[in-house]
Parts: sequence; C-alpha cells; structure tokens
Amino acid sequence: MGKNFKASSVGDVRAKKHLGQHFLKDENIAAKIADTLSLQQYSKVLEIGPGMGVLTKYLLEKPVEVHVIEIDSESVEYLENNYLHLRGRIHEKDFLRYDLTEVFGEEAFAITGNFPYNISSQIVFKMLEMREQIPEFSGMFQKEVAKRICEKEGSKTYGILSVLVQAFYEAEYLFTVPPSVFNPPPKVDSGVLRLTRKENFHLECDEKLFFRIVKTSFNQRRKTLRNSLKSLNLPDNLREDAIFGSRPEQLGFQQFIELTKMIEPYAVSDK
Repeated sequence: MGKNFKASSVGDVRAKKHLGQHFLKDENIAAKIADTLSLQQYSKVLEIGPGMGVLTKYLLEKPVEVHVIEIDSESVEYLENNYLHLRGRIHEKDFLRYDLTEVFGEEAFAITGNFPYNISSQIVFKMLEMREQIPEFSGMFQKEVAKRICEKEGSKTYGILSVLVQAFYEAEYLFTVPPSVFNPPPKVDSGVLRLTRKENFHLECDEKLFFRIVKTSFNQRRKTLRNSLKSLNLPDNLREDAIFGSRPEQLGFQQFIELTKMIEPYAVSDK
C-alpha cells in the first residue's frame, strides 16, 4: 500500500448520487489503474474525482507530482485529513469549469481517475481541448463509453468521441471492471482505457473545422454526408464526390481529415 496516508474504511464518506459517485473499494483494481500510466513525457499527474483516495495512494507511490481535483467538499476534507503529503495539491474545483493553467501553467501532465459516469464524455472533450499539454490519459468509464472511444469505423457504437480522440491519440481498451468493486455498485460494468498522444498530433487540416464536420455528421448519423452536411452550403459539384455518399460511421479519422481538406476552401471555420 501507499505511504503517507491513514488507513480508512469505504464508509467514511457518503457517495452522492447527484455527483455520480461510485467509490472504488478494490485495492487490486486501484493498483492496476495506477499502473496504466507510462510516466513518460510528463512529471505531473492530475487525478479527477479521487473520493477517499483509493487510487490516489497508488499514484503517490509513483515518481511523479500528484494533484487531485474534487468537487465534493466532504471528500476534500477527508483527503486533507488523511493524505498529508497532498497538502497544497488538493484542488476543490469543478474540473469542467476550472482553468488548469492555474495549476500547471504550460507544463505537460497526465490525467487519470475513476470518472463519474454522468460527466465522463465531457471530461474527454475538455482533455481534447488541452491536448497540447496532455500526452497521456487513462481511467475508468462506463464500459460502453470506454468501448465507444476505442471503437473503429464500421461499428454502430463508433461516433463523435471515437473519431475526435483517435485523430490525436492511440486508444486502447485495457480491461473490464465488475460492479461489485464499487460502493455503491453501479448497474453496469466499467471499463478502463488508456489514450497515448500521437507523436504527430497536429492535423493537416483546419482542426476547428474538423471538429465541426465530425460533430455535424454524427448529429444525423443515419443520413449520408451529402444530407447531414447540407448546413455547410457546399457547392453541388463537391457534394457529388463519392465520399459524400457515405454515412459518418463508415469513415475513419483519416478520411474525416481528407473530407475536411476538401471542404476547407468552401466553408468558414469557427475561428
């Protein structure tokens, strides 16, 4: 077990339904999640939603500076009293609204955690906004969300998150976690993934337009791109290209990049 903390029971902090809290209670799973980080290209790690620090204590054993961000004041108080070596690195903030440059400046850092199901997709979107600073991201999601992020084109579950994440990161689904390792147990399985930023993660196209095209395409995923992208007011001769006869789930991220390059001369990006 990790050092510099006091032993505690899972019952010390009450899980709050409105925060989507399911406290991990399995030490082996916590250690496995901590081990998903390669600790390369960064010296700092941010854990989102540490709760009572079951994962945190294993992160503290790693040769990195650990920060935690927690919106639940009861959990923050527990961490401050039990994890003395985290003093000054416990941030009582809402991850989705907090400007992390106040903590890390322009330094690189990794993100990990047992993410609340109700905001897990939003966490990934914010991570993508900060991709310049985040070479690695790992953690636990609802299984179907973790699978979707790592899914390849051609699948019914392949979608916006799949394309946007895989354009910038290598996505690996690592292992499945049963409900029994949580308190309270969720009604579904969980899944742990790892995202490793690609060496060349800058796209050869207008990146804001790329995001816009991917989101617009999947917002009407049953339609062909010829119909779902009508709002871009593209010329008819361009829309006659064969790629516009495809549905969005048929295109890999590289094809979406090529599509963006085709559309760039005709569309105004969201700059």
